[in-house]
Amino acid sequence: MDTKKRMEQLRTMFERVVDPLGYKFSPDEEIVEFLLEQEVMLEKENGSPYCPCQGLTGERDHDMKLVCPCIPFHREHYDAMKRCWCGLYVHKDVKDPDSLIQIPLKEFLESRNKE
Repeated sequence: MDTKKRMEQLRTMFERVVDPLGYKFSPDEEIVEFLLEQEVMLEKENGSPYCPCQGLTGERDHDMKLVCPCIPFHREHYDAMKRCWCGLYVHKDVKDPDSLIQIPLKEFLESRNKE
């Protein structure tokens, strides 16, 4: 299948998933295009559109949590950052994704345990 056509299919499918979760595609169209293209390549290589910024381990239980959109598996962490790890999705109220910070998972878990 043509890469551009698959990117558009993924965009349509993913939007239906992330919208009810309170997320949208990043307003940075350049990063959206790049990440969707990477996901198409990962899908061709591995059978699923995995998150392009997370390394696959070969362990099915772990890797399935990295199939895009992975928001449901990492919801608390992403809600704290108002974005997913790679920045493809942001909370619906975000206008400037560059202003958002990434919080390393270890730091997020430590802060959550202090509450």
